[in-house]
Amino acid sequence: MYALVEELRAVAPRPRSARWLATRFEVSTRTIERDIGALQESGVPIWVALGRTGGYALDRSRTLPPLNMTPAEAVAIAVALHRLDGTPFHDAARTALHKLLAVMPAADVRRAEELAGRIHLVHGADPGPAPVSPTVVEAFTTGRVLDIAYADRFGVTTRRLIEPAGYLGGPHGWYLLAWCRLREGMRSFRVDRIHDVSATLEVADRRPLPDCAIDVPGHLVTRVAIAA
Repeated sequence: MYALVEELRAVAPRPRSARWLATRFEVSTRTIERDIGALQESGVPIWVALGRTGGYALDRSRTLPPLNMTPAEAVAIAVALHRLDGTPFHDAARTALHKLLAVMPAADVRRAEELAGRIHLVHGADPGPAPVSPTVVEAFTTGRVLDIAYADRFGVTTRRLIEPAGYLGGPHGWYLLAWCRLREGMRSFRVDRIHDVSATLEVADRRPLPDCAIDVPGHLVTRVAIAA
């Protein structure tokens, strides 16, 4: 529901249709309609815009924007900072992140630091954009076990239950580092080869991420850092 409000706030006063929101959050339109109804009952100023281009719209003037970031949002900014290395804007961006961290709850900062430490970038590599399912992103932060179909380099697809443990950004793209229950070991899964993914109800304990799981010489890899 929080994500729904922020999505509507971002485009206000333009509306978003239930079908568009259902696709965005990978749920049914019935779920969107139910959650929007619950938000309206709780006093959130959302109204229905009728017509061919209609949908749900938010009165931004009657709501307050969030004051704090989530741990995942802090990590996303820290990863983006690495793209600014060597540019005139790096120090200013780092200062901005520190200001935001200063108003975050201490528990959220610790959570962000733990998550950031599980993201590795190969020196000089630009992984580039890659389509990543919101379900995969959420599972990395929540620890939920994923049920995926994964296509290997030869195009052979197998179903796997995996426990997300980290990310690696390398010259060939982004990889999800996870414990594979099929192979009974830590494996790297290229995110653009992950298909038909769903999150189970099981939340697994976060497994250690050994250096050997990254399969890149240590001197070529940098861990993402939240604080300088």
